[in-house]
Amino acid sequence: MGTPVLLPLLTAIGYFALSAHFFYSRWRRNSAASCRWERVGVSILLALHAISLHEAIPQATGLNLGVGNALSVTAWLAVVSYWGASFAYRLESLYVAVLPLAGVSLLVPVILPESHILPYSGMAAFHWHLLVSLLAYSLLTIAALHAGLMVSLEKRLHHATLTGAMNHLPPLLTLETLLFRLLWTGFLFLTLSLLTGMFFSENIFGKPLEFNHKVVFGILAWLIFATLLAGRHIYGWRGKRASRLTIAGFALLLLAYIGSKFVLEILLGRA
Repeated sequence: MGTPVLLPLLTAIGYFALSAHFFYSRWRRNSAASCRWERVGVSILLALHAISLHEAIPQATGLNLGVGNALSVTAWLAVVSYWGASFAYRLESLYVAVLPLAGVSLLVPVILPESHILPYSGMAAFHWHLLVSLLAYSLLTIAALHAGLMVSLEKRLHHATLTGAMNHLPPLLTLETLLFRLLWTGFLFLTLSLLTGMFFSENIFGKPLEFNHKVVFGILAWLIFATLLAGRHIYGWRGKRASRLTIAGFALLLLAYIGSKFVLEILLGRA
């Protein structure tokens, strides 16, 4: 087994093992205590994950960012977001969900190896577009996970079945505040992604951005998030409405970025 395969495999095992620890300590034993080694452990896995990405994505001919590597980058940024937020909020119990996703994302390029070298990846304009797009997708992924958590938490509160690690989560209003911070930041990067995409298209092809399925889904997602944030500001939207719109917007982004890559690269075998 070569080093390029061994490192992501060992990192994925580390993610799964640490997730099992959080499940046993937070959900089974109902412990609220936070250990310093846990944060160090997540930091080490994030560093190993970053090294794996650095070995897989930059190539001599450009950036290899197929569906597997795109998922891996998104999952890495998601864990980084949770890791950063855990300094301000007690969110360790949520690692039970996010760490296995990161582990699976590392295994996808191993199980489904593919090479998708992005054209024009040496251009600065493309790098900026790629950066803001990945940041937008990651932050809105976290927002969707938060929305799902809030729906479950609110349902359990209404039925008085709040048990286990959920007792140690921040209050629902705190989670809602964090959700809208993620939404505002993700929406800003999504806006920049669409604008830099238009600029990139003009720079390379000398014509406006083509309205293919990826662009259409991206714009529809932007409209949903814009509506949600406007509704929050004007009408004070919250609760189930906010959560459902967040998940709907994320689903459209999933179709735009990951769905199109999966269909073209894996099912159709096209670049």
